[in-house]
Amino acid sequence: MARTRVHTRGHRERHVGTRTGWLRAAVLGANDGILSTASLVVGVAASGASQQSVLISGVAGLVAGAMSMAAGEYVSVSSQADAENADLAREKRELHEEPEAERQELTQIYVDRGLDRDLARQVADQLTARNALEAHARDELGINEFTTARPIQAAFASALSFSVGAAMPIIVAALSPRDVLGAAVAIATAPMLTLLGYLGARAGNSNVVKPMIRVTLWGLIAMAAAALVGKLFNVQV
Repeated sequence: MARTRVHTRGHRERHVGTRTGWLRAAVLGANDGILSTASLVVGVAASGASQQSVLISGVAGLVAGAMSMAAGEYVSVSSQADAENADLAREKRELHEEPEAERQELTQIYVDRGLDRDLARQVADQLTARNALEAHARDELGINEFTTARPIQAAFASALSFSVGAAMPIIVAALSPRDVLGAAVAIATAPMLTLLGYLGARAGNSNVVKPMIRVTLWGLIAMAAAALVGKLFNVQV
């Protein structure tokens, strides 16, 4: 029987697992930056405020939002990191106190994944000899170098992307005549959100259509709600 040769030299696979730490924070930050700032600008403009007041509100929203996103990401991801470190410390203690029980536990994990018990035992023995804590962190706790929490990275990515996203509707507001300012920001923001949905999907190697529609639709709803609130107040500033 002829055999098909598989050439692996030069073969490269692109995976997105290494991006999960910053990709989620960056996409969330950019989306919030564009959407919250555009909604704020549209709402304040709809209230009858002057262009200067609209711009001041937008810039204040950018600064406050960026700091809030950074702080929120840092606190939440730090909590995840604390939980991971606590699990690793407990696992390290158990490996020291009950090495055989931990070896059996690792063996059972591989059996549950489809290996026969003898082979699973061999794999567990070899990985334990190499680095027992790393093996348990990866295969028992689900912690590895790609998914481990990085608070500073997440905070920086979120704050930076928020600032870039928030700057866009502010620039449009600064360049637009006052009488069409709100409409101009809303019209300009829609394709920005669509582009963000596209870039986020592409960075994650996923289908682009649903994210584009989802981000744009919710953005339009948010801006419409903000404009309605501004119209209800209709206060000249």
